[in-house]
Amino acid sequence: MKKLTKLAAVVAGCGILGMAGFIGFAKYGEHRTFPAIKADTTGPIAAQIKRGEYVAATGDCMACHTAHGKPAYAGGYVLETPFGVIKASNITMDKETGLGNWDLARFDKAVRHGIGTHGYLYPAMPYTAYAKMTDQDIADLWTYMQTIAPVKQKVVENELPFPYNQRVLLAGWNLLFFRDQPFTPLPGVTAIVNRGDYLVNGPGHCAACHTAKNFLGGDVSAALQGGTLQGWHAPDLTTNPRVGLGHWTEDDIVSYLKTGASRQSVATGPMQEAVEYSTQHLTDPDLKAIAAYLQQLPASPSKTTTAIAATDPQMVTGKLVMESQCNACHNTDGSGVRHMIPALSASAQVNADDPANLLHVVLKGAEGPVTAGNPTGAGMPRFDWRLPDDNIAAVLTYIRNSWGNSAPRVTPDDVKQARSQLDAQQWLDRQ
Repeated sequence: MKKLTKLAAVVAGCGILGMAGFIGFAKYGEHRTFPAIKADTTGPIAAQIKRGEYVAATGDCMACHTAHGKPAYAGGYVLETPFGVIKASNITMDKETGLGNWDLARFDKAVRHGIGTHGYLYPAMPYTAYAKMTDQDIADLWTYMQTIAPVKQKVVENELPFPYNQRVLLAGWNLLFFRDQPFTPLPGVTAIVNRGDYLVNGPGHCAACHTAKNFLGGDVSAALQGGTLQGWHAPDLTTNPRVGLGHWTEDDIVSYLKTGASRQSVATGPMQEAVEYSTQHLTDPDLKAIAAYLQQLPASPSKTTTAIAATDPQMVTGKLVMESQCNACHNTDGSGVRHMIPALSASAQVNADDPANLLHVVLKGAEGPVTAGNPTGAGMPRFDWRLPDDNIAAVLTYIRNSWGNSAPRVTPDDVKQARSQLDAQQWLDRQ
C-alpha cells in the first residue's frame, strides 16, 4: 500500500512538474521578441500603400475580417471549425477594439508568428502560411492597414468550448504543426515557379482549405490534395487528371482565378469569396506564376474506379431526374455553358470522393461569382424543397457516373445528413 501511495505521489509530482514546464514554455513563447523588420520604406508613401493593398488582396484579408453587411475589416466573420466557432477580429485602426495602438513589430508578431495581444492566435488565422511572407510585404501591408478607417466594433473572437478555449494549449499545437520559417525558394525551378510557390503557400494560404486536416486540426502530409471544411470540399490542386488539375491549362487556371469561371468549373462557396476578394485583383504575371507552380506539382495517388452501370436502378432514376430538372442548364451531355454554368462531364469536382460540394449546391443553391471579368455570373437554384432525398441521391449518382465520370454513389442517407448539417429545407411533398 505504501509503495502504491509513493508511486502515485511520484506520478502526480511528475505531472505537476510537466504542467509547470509546459506553462513556462508557453509563456516564454508568448512573450518572446522577433527580429526587427528589414524593409525599404524610403519611397513615396502612396507607393507603399498601394503595394500593401496588393498584399492584402493576395492574403485575402478582407474576406475573413469582414462580416456580411458590416464595415470592411471590422471583424465578426464567423469561422465554423470542427472545434467550435471563432470570429475574425476587428483589424481597423480603432484604438479600443482594433489595431489602433499597434506598431509594426506587434503586427508582425501576430501575422507571421501567431501571437496577439491576448495570447496565442488560433490557426484559423493562417499565420502558419503567413510566416513565409517577406519583411517587405509585411511592412507594406502594415502601411496599408494604417489607412483603414477606425470602426468601433468589439468582437468576442473565442467562442470555443473548454478546453479548446484555452489559448495556452496552442503552444503545444505550434510545437507539433507550426514551422516558423521564412519562404525558401525551391531548387532547380524557374523564378516564376518560385513566385507561384510563394503566393500559394505564403500569403495565398491555399493549404488552409486544400489540404486535409488531422484530428488536431494540423495539415496532413498530402499537401494540396483536397480537404473538406465548413461543408465544402476544396478540391485536389495537384496534376491528378481525374480529381485534380491534370486537364487544366495555364489559361484555365488563370481564367478561373481572374473571373471565377473556366472551361471546367465555376467558383462557389468559400472559393467564390476568395476569387471576388482576392485572386481577381492579382496581376496576370502572378496568376500565371500560381498556374506554373500548380502545374509542376506531382499528381496525387490515382485510384482505380469503375463507373456504375447505366442499368443500375439508381442510375435509371437519376437520369430521369436529370432530364426533368437539370438538362435545361447543364445540357444532356453535361457540357454546361462555358464560363457560366460548370461542365459536369469529366469533371474533377464531380469525381471527388467527397460529394460535399454537389450536395451543398443542389440543396442550398449557389450564387455565381461576380468579378470585373465576369460581371453576370449565373446562380444555381436550390432544390432542397423541390426534390426528396432519394431523387437527389439518384441524380448525383448519375452525374458522378456519366460522361466520363466514375465516383462512389450518393445515398439517401448522405443527402439526409447533409440536409441536417446545412440546415436545408425539407422536401415539400405536394402529392
